[in-house]
Amino acid sequence: MSGRRSFHAQNIKKLLAIIRDIEYTVYSIYHNRRNKMLSYISAKEAAEKWGISQRRVAILCSENRINGAMMVGNMWIIPANAEKPVDKRTTRYEKGHKIELKPFVKWVGGKSQLVSELEKFITSEGDRSIKKYAEPMVGGGALFFSILGKYDFDEFYIGDTNVELMNAYKVVRDKVDELIAKLCEMQLSFLPMDENGRKYHYYTARERFNSLSLNDKTAVEKAALFIFLNKTCFNGLYRVNKKGQFNVPMGAYKNPTICDEDNLRNISSVLHNVTIVCGDYTLSKDFIDSNTFVYIDPPYRPISETSGFTSYNSDCFDDNEQKRLAEFIVEIDKKGAKIVLSNSDPKNVNPEDNFFDELYKGYEIHRVSASRMINSNGEKRGKINELMISN
Repeated sequence: MSGRRSFHAQNIKKLLAIIRDIEYTVYSIYHNRRNKMLSYISAKEAAEKWGISQRRVAILCSENRINGAMMVGNMWIIPANAEKPVDKRTTRYEKGHKIELKPFVKWVGGKSQLVSELEKFITSEGDRSIKKYAEPMVGGGALFFSILGKYDFDEFYIGDTNVELMNAYKVVRDKVDELIAKLCEMQLSFLPMDENGRKYHYYTARERFNSLSLNDKTAVEKAALFIFLNKTCFNGLYRVNKKGQFNVPMGAYKNPTICDEDNLRNISSVLHNVTIVCGDYTLSKDFIDSNTFVYIDPPYRPISETSGFTSYNSDCFDDNEQKRLAEFIVEIDKKGAKIVLSNSDPKNVNPEDNFFDELYKGYEIHRVSASRMINSNGEKRGKINELMISN
């Protein structure tokens, strides 16, 4: 059975490559006939020619602002005689220019419902020169993807300590065709199954994920398994045991979207030139300067004895870690960065708990309403306050 699946996956990869080659050939023939001979350059060469970043070129291509630009495989090529578009160094709020991006994984504590509130901190900067964006605890990246699709920042930095998550980001960026082929195969196999078949498939995939060591050869398979498990597990939760093994049970989804090909390709097309780092948030310090907007979304301080259930890695982010993070906030604040930090509001359960009010004394503390999505008791899911702390 595994041999058949491997053969099927290889055929999908070959088919995708053939389709890309045909697209390129047809496109080239068409333009050769019209223009006799049309040569192409890479996005990197166009960036050097026009004196802008490679990421900026990719954005212009995805917005159809460079005539004749096309994507071959996972890279943009541009006619050598193409002219540099007029640079619009403004927020791309116009619908026609907006790139629709959404997180490729579900993530506990994700900020999808608070994105509009968070973006107000960027638009409130007025004439201040914000050219860079850093999110050193990116998680599912709800705000990051919204920003990436709307704003023309010169540089982006994302990081996280979750090794599997950051591997998935890199694979989406660098090997999206191979990833899509594997996810399509998983989706075609999983969806037609009955409940017992799905359970066997899920727990077999989970065992494979936990037993497979991450390296260059296994990176694509691990990313595909990571996304598959995320889309089919209970509430999209990522939780590991003390051995670092993923141990979330299967969820009850009728028709989960395991392979969102369009979204993955859209993300991949603009993720080039985004600095992706697996490691502690303090590694972003050198990237951050006075022109940087920094958003930090740490593991939330538990507001009850059981809410720590949602921790996404085996490391404990306790009050001492919260204090270490506050010290880092002070450091980058001194560099002149614009900072926004999210966290839970302990006053939801104890009005006398001033932990964050005291820890971030001197900063602006905003309380906003959000929905609590994870609880074994559905009646306990509902509106609570969360904190947004800014300088």
